[in-house]
Amino acid sequence: MSRGKRFLLFLSVMGPGIITANIDNDASGITTYSVAGARFGYALLWTLVPTTVALVVIQEMIARMGVVTGKGLSDLIRENYGVKAAFFMMLGLLVANFGNTVANLAGWAASMEILGLSKYLMVPVGALAIWLLVTKGSYRFVEKILLFACLIYFGYVISGLMSGADWTPVLKSTLIPQLKWDSEYIMLSIAIIGTTITPWMQFYLQSSIAEKGIKKEDYAASRLDVIIGCSITDIISFFIIVTCGTLLFPHGIKINEAAEAAIALRPLAGEYAYLIFALCLANAALLGAIIVPLATAYYVCEAMGWEAGINKSFKEAPQFMWIYTLTIALASAVILIPGAPLVFLMVLSAVLNGLLLPFVLIFALLLVNNRKLMGDYVNPKSYNYISWATIIAITLLTVFLIATTIAPLKV
Repeated sequence: MSRGKRFLLFLSVMGPGIITANIDNDASGITTYSVAGARFGYALLWTLVPTTVALVVIQEMIARMGVVTGKGLSDLIRENYGVKAAFFMMLGLLVANFGNTVANLAGWAASMEILGLSKYLMVPVGALAIWLLVTKGSYRFVEKILLFACLIYFGYVISGLMSGADWTPVLKSTLIPQLKWDSEYIMLSIAIIGTTITPWMQFYLQSSIAEKGIKKEDYAASRLDVIIGCSITDIISFFIIVTCGTLLFPHGIKINEAAEAAIALRPLAGEYAYLIFALCLANAALLGAIIVPLATAYYVCEAMGWEAGINKSFKEAPQFMWIYTLTIALASAVILIPGAPLVFLMVLSAVLNGLLLPFVLIFALLLVNNRKLMGDYVNPKSYNYISWATIIAITLLTVFLIATTIAPLKV
């Protein structure tokens, strides 16, 4: 096949890998990276290297299952391990993803208020816009919109380059691990891993590949789509940490949210950096608010054996469309309630994601190594080693996170 034909093939397959990985940098992710840079400068940059390797391996594995089987992950869990296993996982993910959706819409509200717009107007407007996009648009149309929106993430790269960072210590911190026995440092290390590798993205990636109809013969192009997506998402994360590490950390400016980072950058980096940060946060939050409810609708319907897909209408897939609709509507309503327990929902969501992720990955590993299911596309040994190491690390870190949430670490 000529280079031109290979390039055209890649363009036809491109989408699921890039979109899934990039939208993992949602409002919660951007907050985590902003806080990490503001509180520890460049010290946590090294965590992105092993996290990126683990992310590429896991996402490629999930994509391969979607290409080979033509089914979503929830479908495969139900068919191979029973309705009960799929159902209980579905319940946990339903609660976790609702918290994620609330976090994203909270990020949208905060970014709009930074720009001088009322959340009581912009949350309903944003919710209606994303609802119309998914319920009235085709899969191809929605994918094109999401791919275009992914380009806006490069605003964070621009802000990082504008920050005036000294790149020697940046590269040193990226390549040489810095270990600190500090409760906040450890918690942020866990948060970086937890916000980069999430349960919902495994379900969304495989379901979107199945819905797009990518075939075995297109596997190489799909694999490249995943590798590019995972690489881009952590390049964006890198520049967010660099920006806040360069501009906020030396001044001792501590933040708790990405929106606070945008505000703090205004007097230090000027109007452009401030606007870039605020607009990129708005973009990331809205994209997260599209994809996380979609992932929810996909895996609930697959677990229950219901029709699912963006290409289907309310009449053809009523459960899928209603789950998507209600998730957005209820999350929007929570954001607009004065004094709503947003922090509690976000913490609960993070804990549930941490608890569920090892189980999701174990199911995925068992399935991808099932030769009856995957044929010659089973995992190579190196992938299994990296995946099991990731599962063990995430399990230990989750136990630590829960223990320190209940009884904070004394240092």
